[in-house]
Amino acid sequence: MGREHGATMDIVETSPDDKGGLAVIIVTYNSAEALPALLDSLADGLRGIERFEVVVADNNSHDGSSDLAAAHPIGARVIRMGWNAGYAAAINAAAATVRQGVSLLVLNPDLRLYPDAAKPLVEHLASPGVGVVVPINYKQDGSVDPTLRREPSVLSAWAEAVLGGSLAARVGWGEIVDLSARYDSCGAAEWATGSALLISAQARRIVGEWDESFFLYSEEVDYQRRVREAGLSIIFEPQAKVMHAGGGSGSSPRLFALMTANRIRYYRRHHGRLKAALFASGIAFGQMLRCWRGSTHRAGLGGALRPSGALSQFRATARA
Repeated sequence: MGREHGATMDIVETSPDDKGGLAVIIVTYNSAEALPALLDSLADGLRGIERFEVVVADNNSHDGSSDLAAAHPIGARVIRMGWNAGYAAAINAAAATVRQGVSLLVLNPDLRLYPDAAKPLVEHLASPGVGVVVPINYKQDGSVDPTLRREPSVLSAWAEAVLGGSLAARVGWGEIVDLSARYDSCGAAEWATGSALLISAQARRIVGEWDESFFLYSEEVDYQRRVREAGLSIIFEPQAKVMHAGGGSGSSPRLFALMTANRIRYYRRHHGRLKAALFASGIAFGQMLRCWRGSTHRAGLGGALRPSGALSQFRATARA
């Protein structure tokens, strides 16, 4: 049976001998439908890893996600947050129970690991200066899910607004890296979506915690930027394979508004007023052009025009 903890936890002290090992961290929020398949895939997916532990941080699910995790034979340590604290906060809570010398494999609950998926990721940690390693993601139909990204820019915001995300990606102007050849070989990346990230113990020590102010979305962009700024590399490893089944966190106009707002909040944090205004204008223009498609883009426009308000509103409803 899994081991359970409350939302208040003692941070594990680190001794010089506490080196090596891997901790799988999974954040759940009403993930009962998807979670069992991920947990079932861990034994084969972690094959070749001598020492590992599994930590599930549950953001007050109402569908029994934490009970499923606790009952699974993988032996997960379950942390019940007690309320919806947000994605970054749950990662930080789980990481606080893991010794500092241990690397973290952060997984979305709607993933499934291919057999032996973790070992090619972990092997990169033998190289100095590696901060994050990411696998190749496949969709359920077997096609590659393009998870690599370029750093957000004024060009990418306006290209996606005018051309749409797919065309902007194909011509190399958008955030999404959609060049099929790029997914054929191992190499450095600017950042990748947060569905599966191996974070080295070195990165944990230097970069520190995830930024909880984002609540959800853009926290992985911020974290990986801090990894790069610390002089550590982000590596894409296609020999490590995962399948993204979808359905882990869901989607709604409210979530889309938050995602849009946090894109702008992230960019403002790292750029001057003029660039930030141009970036926000591009995001808002793209949503305005697509408002006729329905409530999702109308919500996105609201998030672009009032980023702080969208975040505050989401926090209030999430914690109600």
